[in-house]
Amino acid sequence: MTGKRNSRQEILTYLENLLDVGRYRDYCPNGLQVEGREDITHIVSGVTASQALIEAAIEQGADALLVHHGYFWKGESPAITGIKRQRIQRLLEFEINLLAYHLPLDGHVELGNNAQLARVLDINIEGITGDSGLLYHGRLRQACGGDVFAAHIESCLGRSPQHISANRNIERVAWCTGGAQSYIKEAAELGVDAFITGEISEQTVHIAHETGIHFYAAGHHATERYGVQALGTHLSTEFALKHTFIDIDNPV
Repeated sequence: MTGKRNSRQEILTYLENLLDVGRYRDYCPNGLQVEGREDITHIVSGVTASQALIEAAIEQGADALLVHHGYFWKGESPAITGIKRQRIQRLLEFEINLLAYHLPLDGHVELGNNAQLARVLDINIEGITGDSGLLYHGRLRQACGGDVFAAHIESCLGRSPQHISANRNIERVAWCTGGAQSYIKEAAELGVDAFITGEISEQTVHIAHETGIHFYAAGHHATERYGVQALGTHLSTEFALKHTFIDIDNPV
């Protein structure tokens, strides 16, 4: 399948409006990070713009690479050397546009990582709160024990979560994908039975025990595979583009 030719700027303008990019105070630039060819017919999507994903996009003949984790993060060196130079050099060599959306992709109420994780885990969304509207909460279709829900997460994500258990059944849950373990206190204040995110820190274990809720670290990568897929699929329909999702596996 060959996609329709669309201008880069047309797609960027559409994404800026769709994801409401301007309302987020993020840690990186959202949108076009590396400029490639003007016309786009084929978008490859993936979680992180790693060397492996770039090489896969080159092999696919992509015009654009759409990711959740791009480059130029706050606090990192601005120098384009080493690994960053190698990655950017390959993008420029093959004129591949790099489009990256971080918090705007987490937060979108339909296509975002949090909304899509609810779909994958079959959780009914009841509300959204937290900084920039990134902490979701909702209800399971049927209450269950903590180990049963851990098995459900493993079945849905293909990854066994790290589970800090509590002495209660689970009906109401809160979640935020990726590295959002610091939201556990805010989640507990919602009165939920469990909190799901991607990563775990040393202090998270103590907070989980002391608040009496289940905590699941289901993988940063594993919980953030679905938003970029949904966004790529949406663009393929809206612009008659070819879209290919490539999952470069990451155990973290």
